[in-house]
Amino acid sequence: MQDSKKILDAWDAYSDEHTDLDGWPHDDHAYGMRKSQRDADTAEAFETLRYGARHLLATAETQLAQLPENAVQSRWVYQLGVLHTALDRLDELHEQWLLNRDALPATARPGAPDFDDALAEHHAESWSYLDDWATHGKALREINTAARRAPSPLVPTPALTPSRRTAARK
Repeated sequence: MQDSKKILDAWDAYSDEHTDLDGWPHDDHAYGMRKSQRDADTAEAFETLRYGARHLLATAETQLAQLPENAVQSRWVYQLGVLHTALDRLDELHEQWLLNRDALPATARPGAPDFDDALAEHHAESWSYLDDWATHGKALREINTAARRAPSPLVPTPALTPSRRTAARK
């Protein structure tokens, strides 16, 4: 998620520098190539998280349900919903990519235009959902931090011990 944030920040800086005041690119081709690279970099950054993402969501939901109400941020439920929806869509797009990749000619390999174009299209379709993870994924960390700081019903609260009175000297 941190890598995705860096990628997005770099993209924003590039886009600001290479577009006019109305947001139109100065060079459509260069802008498109850089956008395609952003999409590929974001997809690659998410790969380290992809296979554990459902577990992270389930853990966050369990933690959220056990948090005291005063420790819960109202946006967390929404953010977890966005992450679930994005992950479902990313899984669908991944399955579609596998079908599309398998339908390519046998000569289509990474580096070949037909393969690279199909992969770039897959990355472009996935990007907004990957961006959802980059934007809202911090909620997972926030929920975990709140859960670690919350008092546990399994740990007894220490009883206040009466202070020891010292005998007054006469």
